[in-house]
Amino acid sequence: MDAQGRGRADNIDPADQWVLNPNTGEYELRLSASAPQSTVPGPRRSTSPRAGAAGGGAGGRAAAPGRGTPDLGSRDMSGPEFPAQRRRRGGPPEPPPGRRNRRPVKKKSKAKKILLWTGGGMAFVLVAVSAAGYLYIKHLNDNITSVSDDGASTGGFRKDKAINILLIGTDKRTGKGNEGYGDAGSVGHADTNILLHISKDRSNATALSIPRDLIVNVPDCPTKQADGSMKVIPGTQNQRFNTSLGQDGRTPSCTMRTVTEVTGIKPDDFMVADFNAVKTLTSAVGGVDVCLAKDINDKDSHLNLSKGPHNISGEQALAFVRTRHSVGLGGDLSRIELQQQFLSALMRKLSSNSTLTSPTKMLKLAEAGTKALTVDSQLDSIGKLKDLGLELGKLNPKNLTFTTVPVVDNPADGAIHKTVIVKPNAAPAVFDAIKNDVSFSDVKKKQKAAKDAQAALLKGTKSAPSEVRVRIYNGGAPGGSAQAELSYLQNDAGVLKSDNAGNAPAALSKTTLEYAPDQAPQARRLAAILGLSGSAMKPGKSVINSQGLPAMTLTLGKDFKGAGVSFTAPSKAPNVDKTTANQVKCAG
Repeated sequence: MDAQGRGRADNIDPADQWVLNPNTGEYELRLSASAPQSTVPGPRRSTSPRAGAAGGGAGGRAAAPGRGTPDLGSRDMSGPEFPAQRRRRGGPPEPPPGRRNRRPVKKKSKAKKILLWTGGGMAFVLVAVSAAGYLYIKHLNDNITSVSDDGASTGGFRKDKAINILLIGTDKRTGKGNEGYGDAGSVGHADTNILLHISKDRSNATALSIPRDLIVNVPDCPTKQADGSMKVIPGTQNQRFNTSLGQDGRTPSCTMRTVTEVTGIKPDDFMVADFNAVKTLTSAVGGVDVCLAKDINDKDSHLNLSKGPHNISGEQALAFVRTRHSVGLGGDLSRIELQQQFLSALMRKLSSNSTLTSPTKMLKLAEAGTKALTVDSQLDSIGKLKDLGLELGKLNPKNLTFTTVPVVDNPADGAIHKTVIVKPNAAPAVFDAIKNDVSFSDVKKKQKAAKDAQAALLKGTKSAPSEVRVRIYNGGAPGGSAQAELSYLQNDAGVLKSDNAGNAPAALSKTTLEYAPDQAPQARRLAAILGLSGSAMKPGKSVINSQGLPAMTLTLGKDFKGAGVSFTAPSKAPNVDKTTANQVKCAG
């Protein structure tokens, strides 16, 4: 008989007599205060189905000898573990034994653990990549060598203006593999000089080569010294252009000032490349494609190539741009032609898909470019170089024109190596064209030809408004626009032979007027009424109107601004009464 049956458990559920011993972590039988149980270490579960019989009688409360296990009467102890304590019937809910006032901890599922681990791993990878990107950008920035422009530039290129970059190639022989070339002790003169002009709209560019043997006046050059002080390097009269760099400690800023002196054009920035730059840049892009009209074996430049096309890089590329004795008349002007061909090929390769879509080539190019070039202080970071590259990237290489400063032989030249002077009746026109952003390429000529053709469409006889027949379609204008324009034409413009044809088959961004050749006078009249430009005129064929007569087709595009509103913006202000801020006009 258990404690409940003996009246010593009050209102306790029999199963509620089992409590958790916090010292052992096992469940034990709770007895009344009049019969305290002994403290027994060890597990509180039966080791034998016969444990209950060891105490003798049914009412025995003593523990079995040597075991310390309470008499459980008829309770079966063969189960794997004791049941948890249950709450009193009708009483309030209680937390599990030993866990009072604490929420149970839920185990994370395996899937959630995997997600947490991979999420943390991904975050680590992203941080690592970002850190690596930052370190690589810092590495590229550290590669860049910059020199002060000493106030000789405009202060750097701007995205909203035409760009003028002075490209300087020096004959300095420093660097691995360059000691075998002649003039090993050169301080690095301005041997190759190109003023690259990129138009304001980025549609075209002009590369103007300046001969190294051009006789010029090198101006005084304020130059920043290593200790931060400024020193004015005196100018010289009637000297070769290439002495504007290296000679007497002159820096690229002196070459910039000399360019301005000769052309009247103030460069925005400069870039200086040495022998190594040619070798590393061409290798980085996988070589450039050039062509020779004859076999060349030049002992001075070390170029040995057969007639025909070649892909050159590294030492061969350097030999190509240095060759002069084996081409043309054997002078610097003949070498300029090779250099222009080389730069054209390099531009094509840089803008080709094989370069732009290759991460390997782009990284090699970034590495080679930042190491090989010396730039002005306005281009002293990879971010600034990137911005310039994006502007240059807008240019189609086919619209880059190469030309050379018009020159003539120097009549006063008695030296072995002939010099040249600016051709007075030709060079100024070239300089003025560049200063005024006039293109030397066909792209501008084609654009002008197209505009001229459009303007010609508007010239000639015009029909009377009453003779104009036109069908109006809505091709992207707001709903009701065709009817509104029809009302304007019939009621205000006198174009009575017009009708509304509904919606066009497709939407147009610009309004068009299509007409047959014999309808040109009608088209000119309607264009004049509506303010249509020549670009809106579309010679074609006529359509049949609602009266069964041939008519033109006017399709209103998304540029339609309202019935009777001109499609062409005014080119000058209307003649109206006006006053300015410096005038006082009395009211009244």
